[in-house]
Amino acid sequence: MSTWTAGRLKGFITSVLRAGARRWPPKFETLSDACIGQKINIKTGRVAKHYSCNICKGEFTSKDVEIDHISPVVDPNTGFIDWNTFIDRLYCTKENLQAICKACHKIKTKQERKK
Repeated sequence: MSTWTAGRLKGFITSVLRAGARRWPPKFETLSDACIGQKINIKTGRVAKHYSCNICKGEFTSKDVEIDHISPVVDPNTGFIDWNTFIDRLYCTKENLQAICKACHKIKTKQERKK
């Protein structure tokens, strides 16, 4: 069996924790709260649930909306602190989560990294 480096182990643990967070109930509650009903998806012509972006207030299908941590899991200024902090921030309450469109999420993440 090969020995893992500290970086490889950290990456593996991070990946496992993030995969589990995809099923975290507050994420589904946040998405449900952002639902504005069913409408015709202009891309497919089919009826689909639509969600309101918390930033631009646009309406998007589930494919184009993401759940964002309002306060980042890993603060770009301080970086990774410890596993307890990482887990507390990743598995947060829905008060620290918001539904935003992919475009707004990309902009927000870019701005956070500049700080």
